[in-house]
Amino acid sequence: MFEGFSGSTVDFLWGIRFNNEKSWFEAHKEDYRTHVQRPMKELAQTVYTAFLDRHPDLDLVCKVSRIHRDARRLFGRGPYKDHLWFSLVRPHIESGSEPVFWFELTPEEWSCGMGFWQAPPLTMAKFRARMDRDPKPVELLARRFAKQEIFVLEGEDYKRPKPAPSPVLAPWYIKKSFALSHSAPHEAVLWESTLADKLLDAYEFLLPYYQLILSLSGDPDPRQ
Repeated sequence: MFEGFSGSTVDFLWGIRFNNEKSWFEAHKEDYRTHVQRPMKELAQTVYTAFLDRHPDLDLVCKVSRIHRDARRLFGRGPYKDHLWFSLVRPHIESGSEPVFWFELTPEEWSCGMGFWQAPPLTMAKFRARMDRDPKPVELLARRFAKQEIFVLEGEDYKRPKPAPSPVLAPWYIKKSFALSHSAPHEAVLWESTLADKLLDAYEFLLPYYQLILSLSGDPDPRQ
């Protein structure tokens, strides 16, 4: 049962950022297990179980990040991550090829949302083709999104975007990849069990956008 993170969670994340070496980590391993790893796993499991209870048709698994970086991809960085996350993603899917629901905690802030790490070009081509062919359903979702103030639409834009079918679709039409995200400095909700409820509410709001993207898999390749 998730009961909240603590100041010790943040202290560890700052500590590993400025002491990213094995000797420091080994000396503080119990702090990591108690104040970071355990509550992150408890939060992930609480949210995952409740979300799947509401939507048993969703084929999702829960993945919690490891603190150890991939030794093949250090690129001069230390061996440990100073930010940790969990994600809800469909199993057996190549990393980054489909959107995920996520929660992330860093030394400075926390964030949650739904989107791609990097969307495949074919998926975004199908998305634009869907907006060209049948804009009304996507316009409804775009207007719904524009009315709220929690999440923002993020992602790299095409340098030479084509005109969108309508003004309300323009911010979505020009994206090479996208995420619908919320981020904030550390705040009281992080230290409380109600964080799980806040994430569930977030994922409920974002679910129609997730389902829209998954529905593109059956669309024809517009590039052919």
